[in-house]
Amino acid sequence: MFKEFREFLIKGNMVDMAVGFIFGAAFATVVKSLVANIIMPPVGKLLGNVDFSNLFVALDGKEYASLKLLEKAGAPAIKYGLFITDVISFVILGFVMFMFIKAYNNMKKAEPEAAPTEKTCSECAMKIPVEAKVCGYCNNSAV
Repeated sequence: MFKEFREFLIKGNMVDMAVGFIFGAAFATVVKSLVANIIMPPVGKLLGNVDFSNLFVALDGKEYASLKLLEKAGAPAIKYGLFITDVISFVILGFVMFMFIKAYNNMKKAEPEAAPTEKTCSECAMKIPVEAKVCGYCNNSAV
């Protein structure tokens, strides 16, 4: 059983899938950083100096100056600014993955269909080579 499991793990498609997961996780981290550190600050600036990371509603009824102070107090909150940032990250990641898959599918060449190697005899319905002039089963010459 261990041997079968080992063979399953080292199959090429399993290794490819693992590499894909690792690459996907790293790519998602880069996109999240792009959104949080590059895209959201100018968007916040355009919307009147809004810091999306500090948009929240404290559920304990108290006022907190920042998300850090809220988290330090351990208060429950709806962190809708972080949610907005995550939604934007998701949309960008989804778009990039869509474009990647689209490009991959365009580059992937259609496999040419192999020419048939056999044909069916019109008289006895047996399979014979395409090059055959006479059926070896019934001697029909009109194959």
